[in-house]
Amino acid sequence: MSLLLSEQPWVFVCTTLILGLIIGSFINVLVWRLPKMLEREWRAQAHEVLGLPTEPAGPVYNLMRPNSCCPRCNQPIRPWENIPLLSFLMLSGRCAHCREPISTRYPLTEVACALITATIAWHFGFGWQAAAVMLLSWGLLAMSLIDLDHQLLPDVLVLPMLWLGLIFNSTDLLATLPDALWGAVIGYMSLWSVFWLFKLVTGKDGMGHGDFKLLALLGAWGGWQILPMTLLTASLMGVFAGLILLRLRKAQTSTPMPFGPCLAIAGWIALLWGGQITDFYLQSVGFR
Repeated sequence: MSLLLSEQPWVFVCTTLILGLIIGSFINVLVWRLPKMLEREWRAQAHEVLGLPTEPAGPVYNLMRPNSCCPRCNQPIRPWENIPLLSFLMLSGRCAHCREPISTRYPLTEVACALITATIAWHFGFGWQAAAVMLLSWGLLAMSLIDLDHQLLPDVLVLPMLWLGLIFNSTDLLATLPDALWGAVIGYMSLWSVFWLFKLVTGKDGMGHGDFKLLALLGAWGGWQILPMTLLTASLMGVFAGLILLRLRKAQTSTPMPFGPCLAIAGWIALLWGGQITDFYLQSVGFR
């Protein structure tokens, strides 16, 4: 099987396309449940620290239990109603029981995950590099969606992925270990410095601490070399997205906007095509 996947790129791409749909379905569950699980954990810790009575234990709630159900009628979703993308199409985007419309975000997340996974397969080919970047990309997608919903980048996702980047690069998989180590250090310190400079000048928090850790994560995977492009691209995306929000939602300039998705997208692009983009730019301005 591994020989077939390595010698026939289209087979590998098609296989990863299906894998991406399945992982995208799991990411939908992760994005919905993980913040609720963390909220329960934080509430329990707060009760313990404040010496308040312990809340009665509710039903088990984790990534596996209870089974998925319709948020309106609480009807459990049967296995054939939970096939990535196909079930949404067969059910015409509605709950089989109460006919409540299903959010289009679920199939869009599955399709996005499938396309991202297939792109990585095509770019790297069959091998450990592709597998590692797929894992990173799934994590970045989940973090971005959680940040969009809750303006939260959970440590339970960010920190293990940061360490994984350093571990993988101990074998020079995507970058040398020194480059990865300094990528993590410079990534964290660069946004940490901006945060404190902004706070000293304005007295306000300009970004969340999770953004420091996310940029450190990207540096740990791609090395310090991808950080300038990541920061520049993310900043431009943030400005563009902010202008759109101000235009469409009539939001105020003080309205907080998650920066994590911008960092994740920019870092992903820099990791895959940073070298080609830099070479193209240098050639276009006459440096090469």
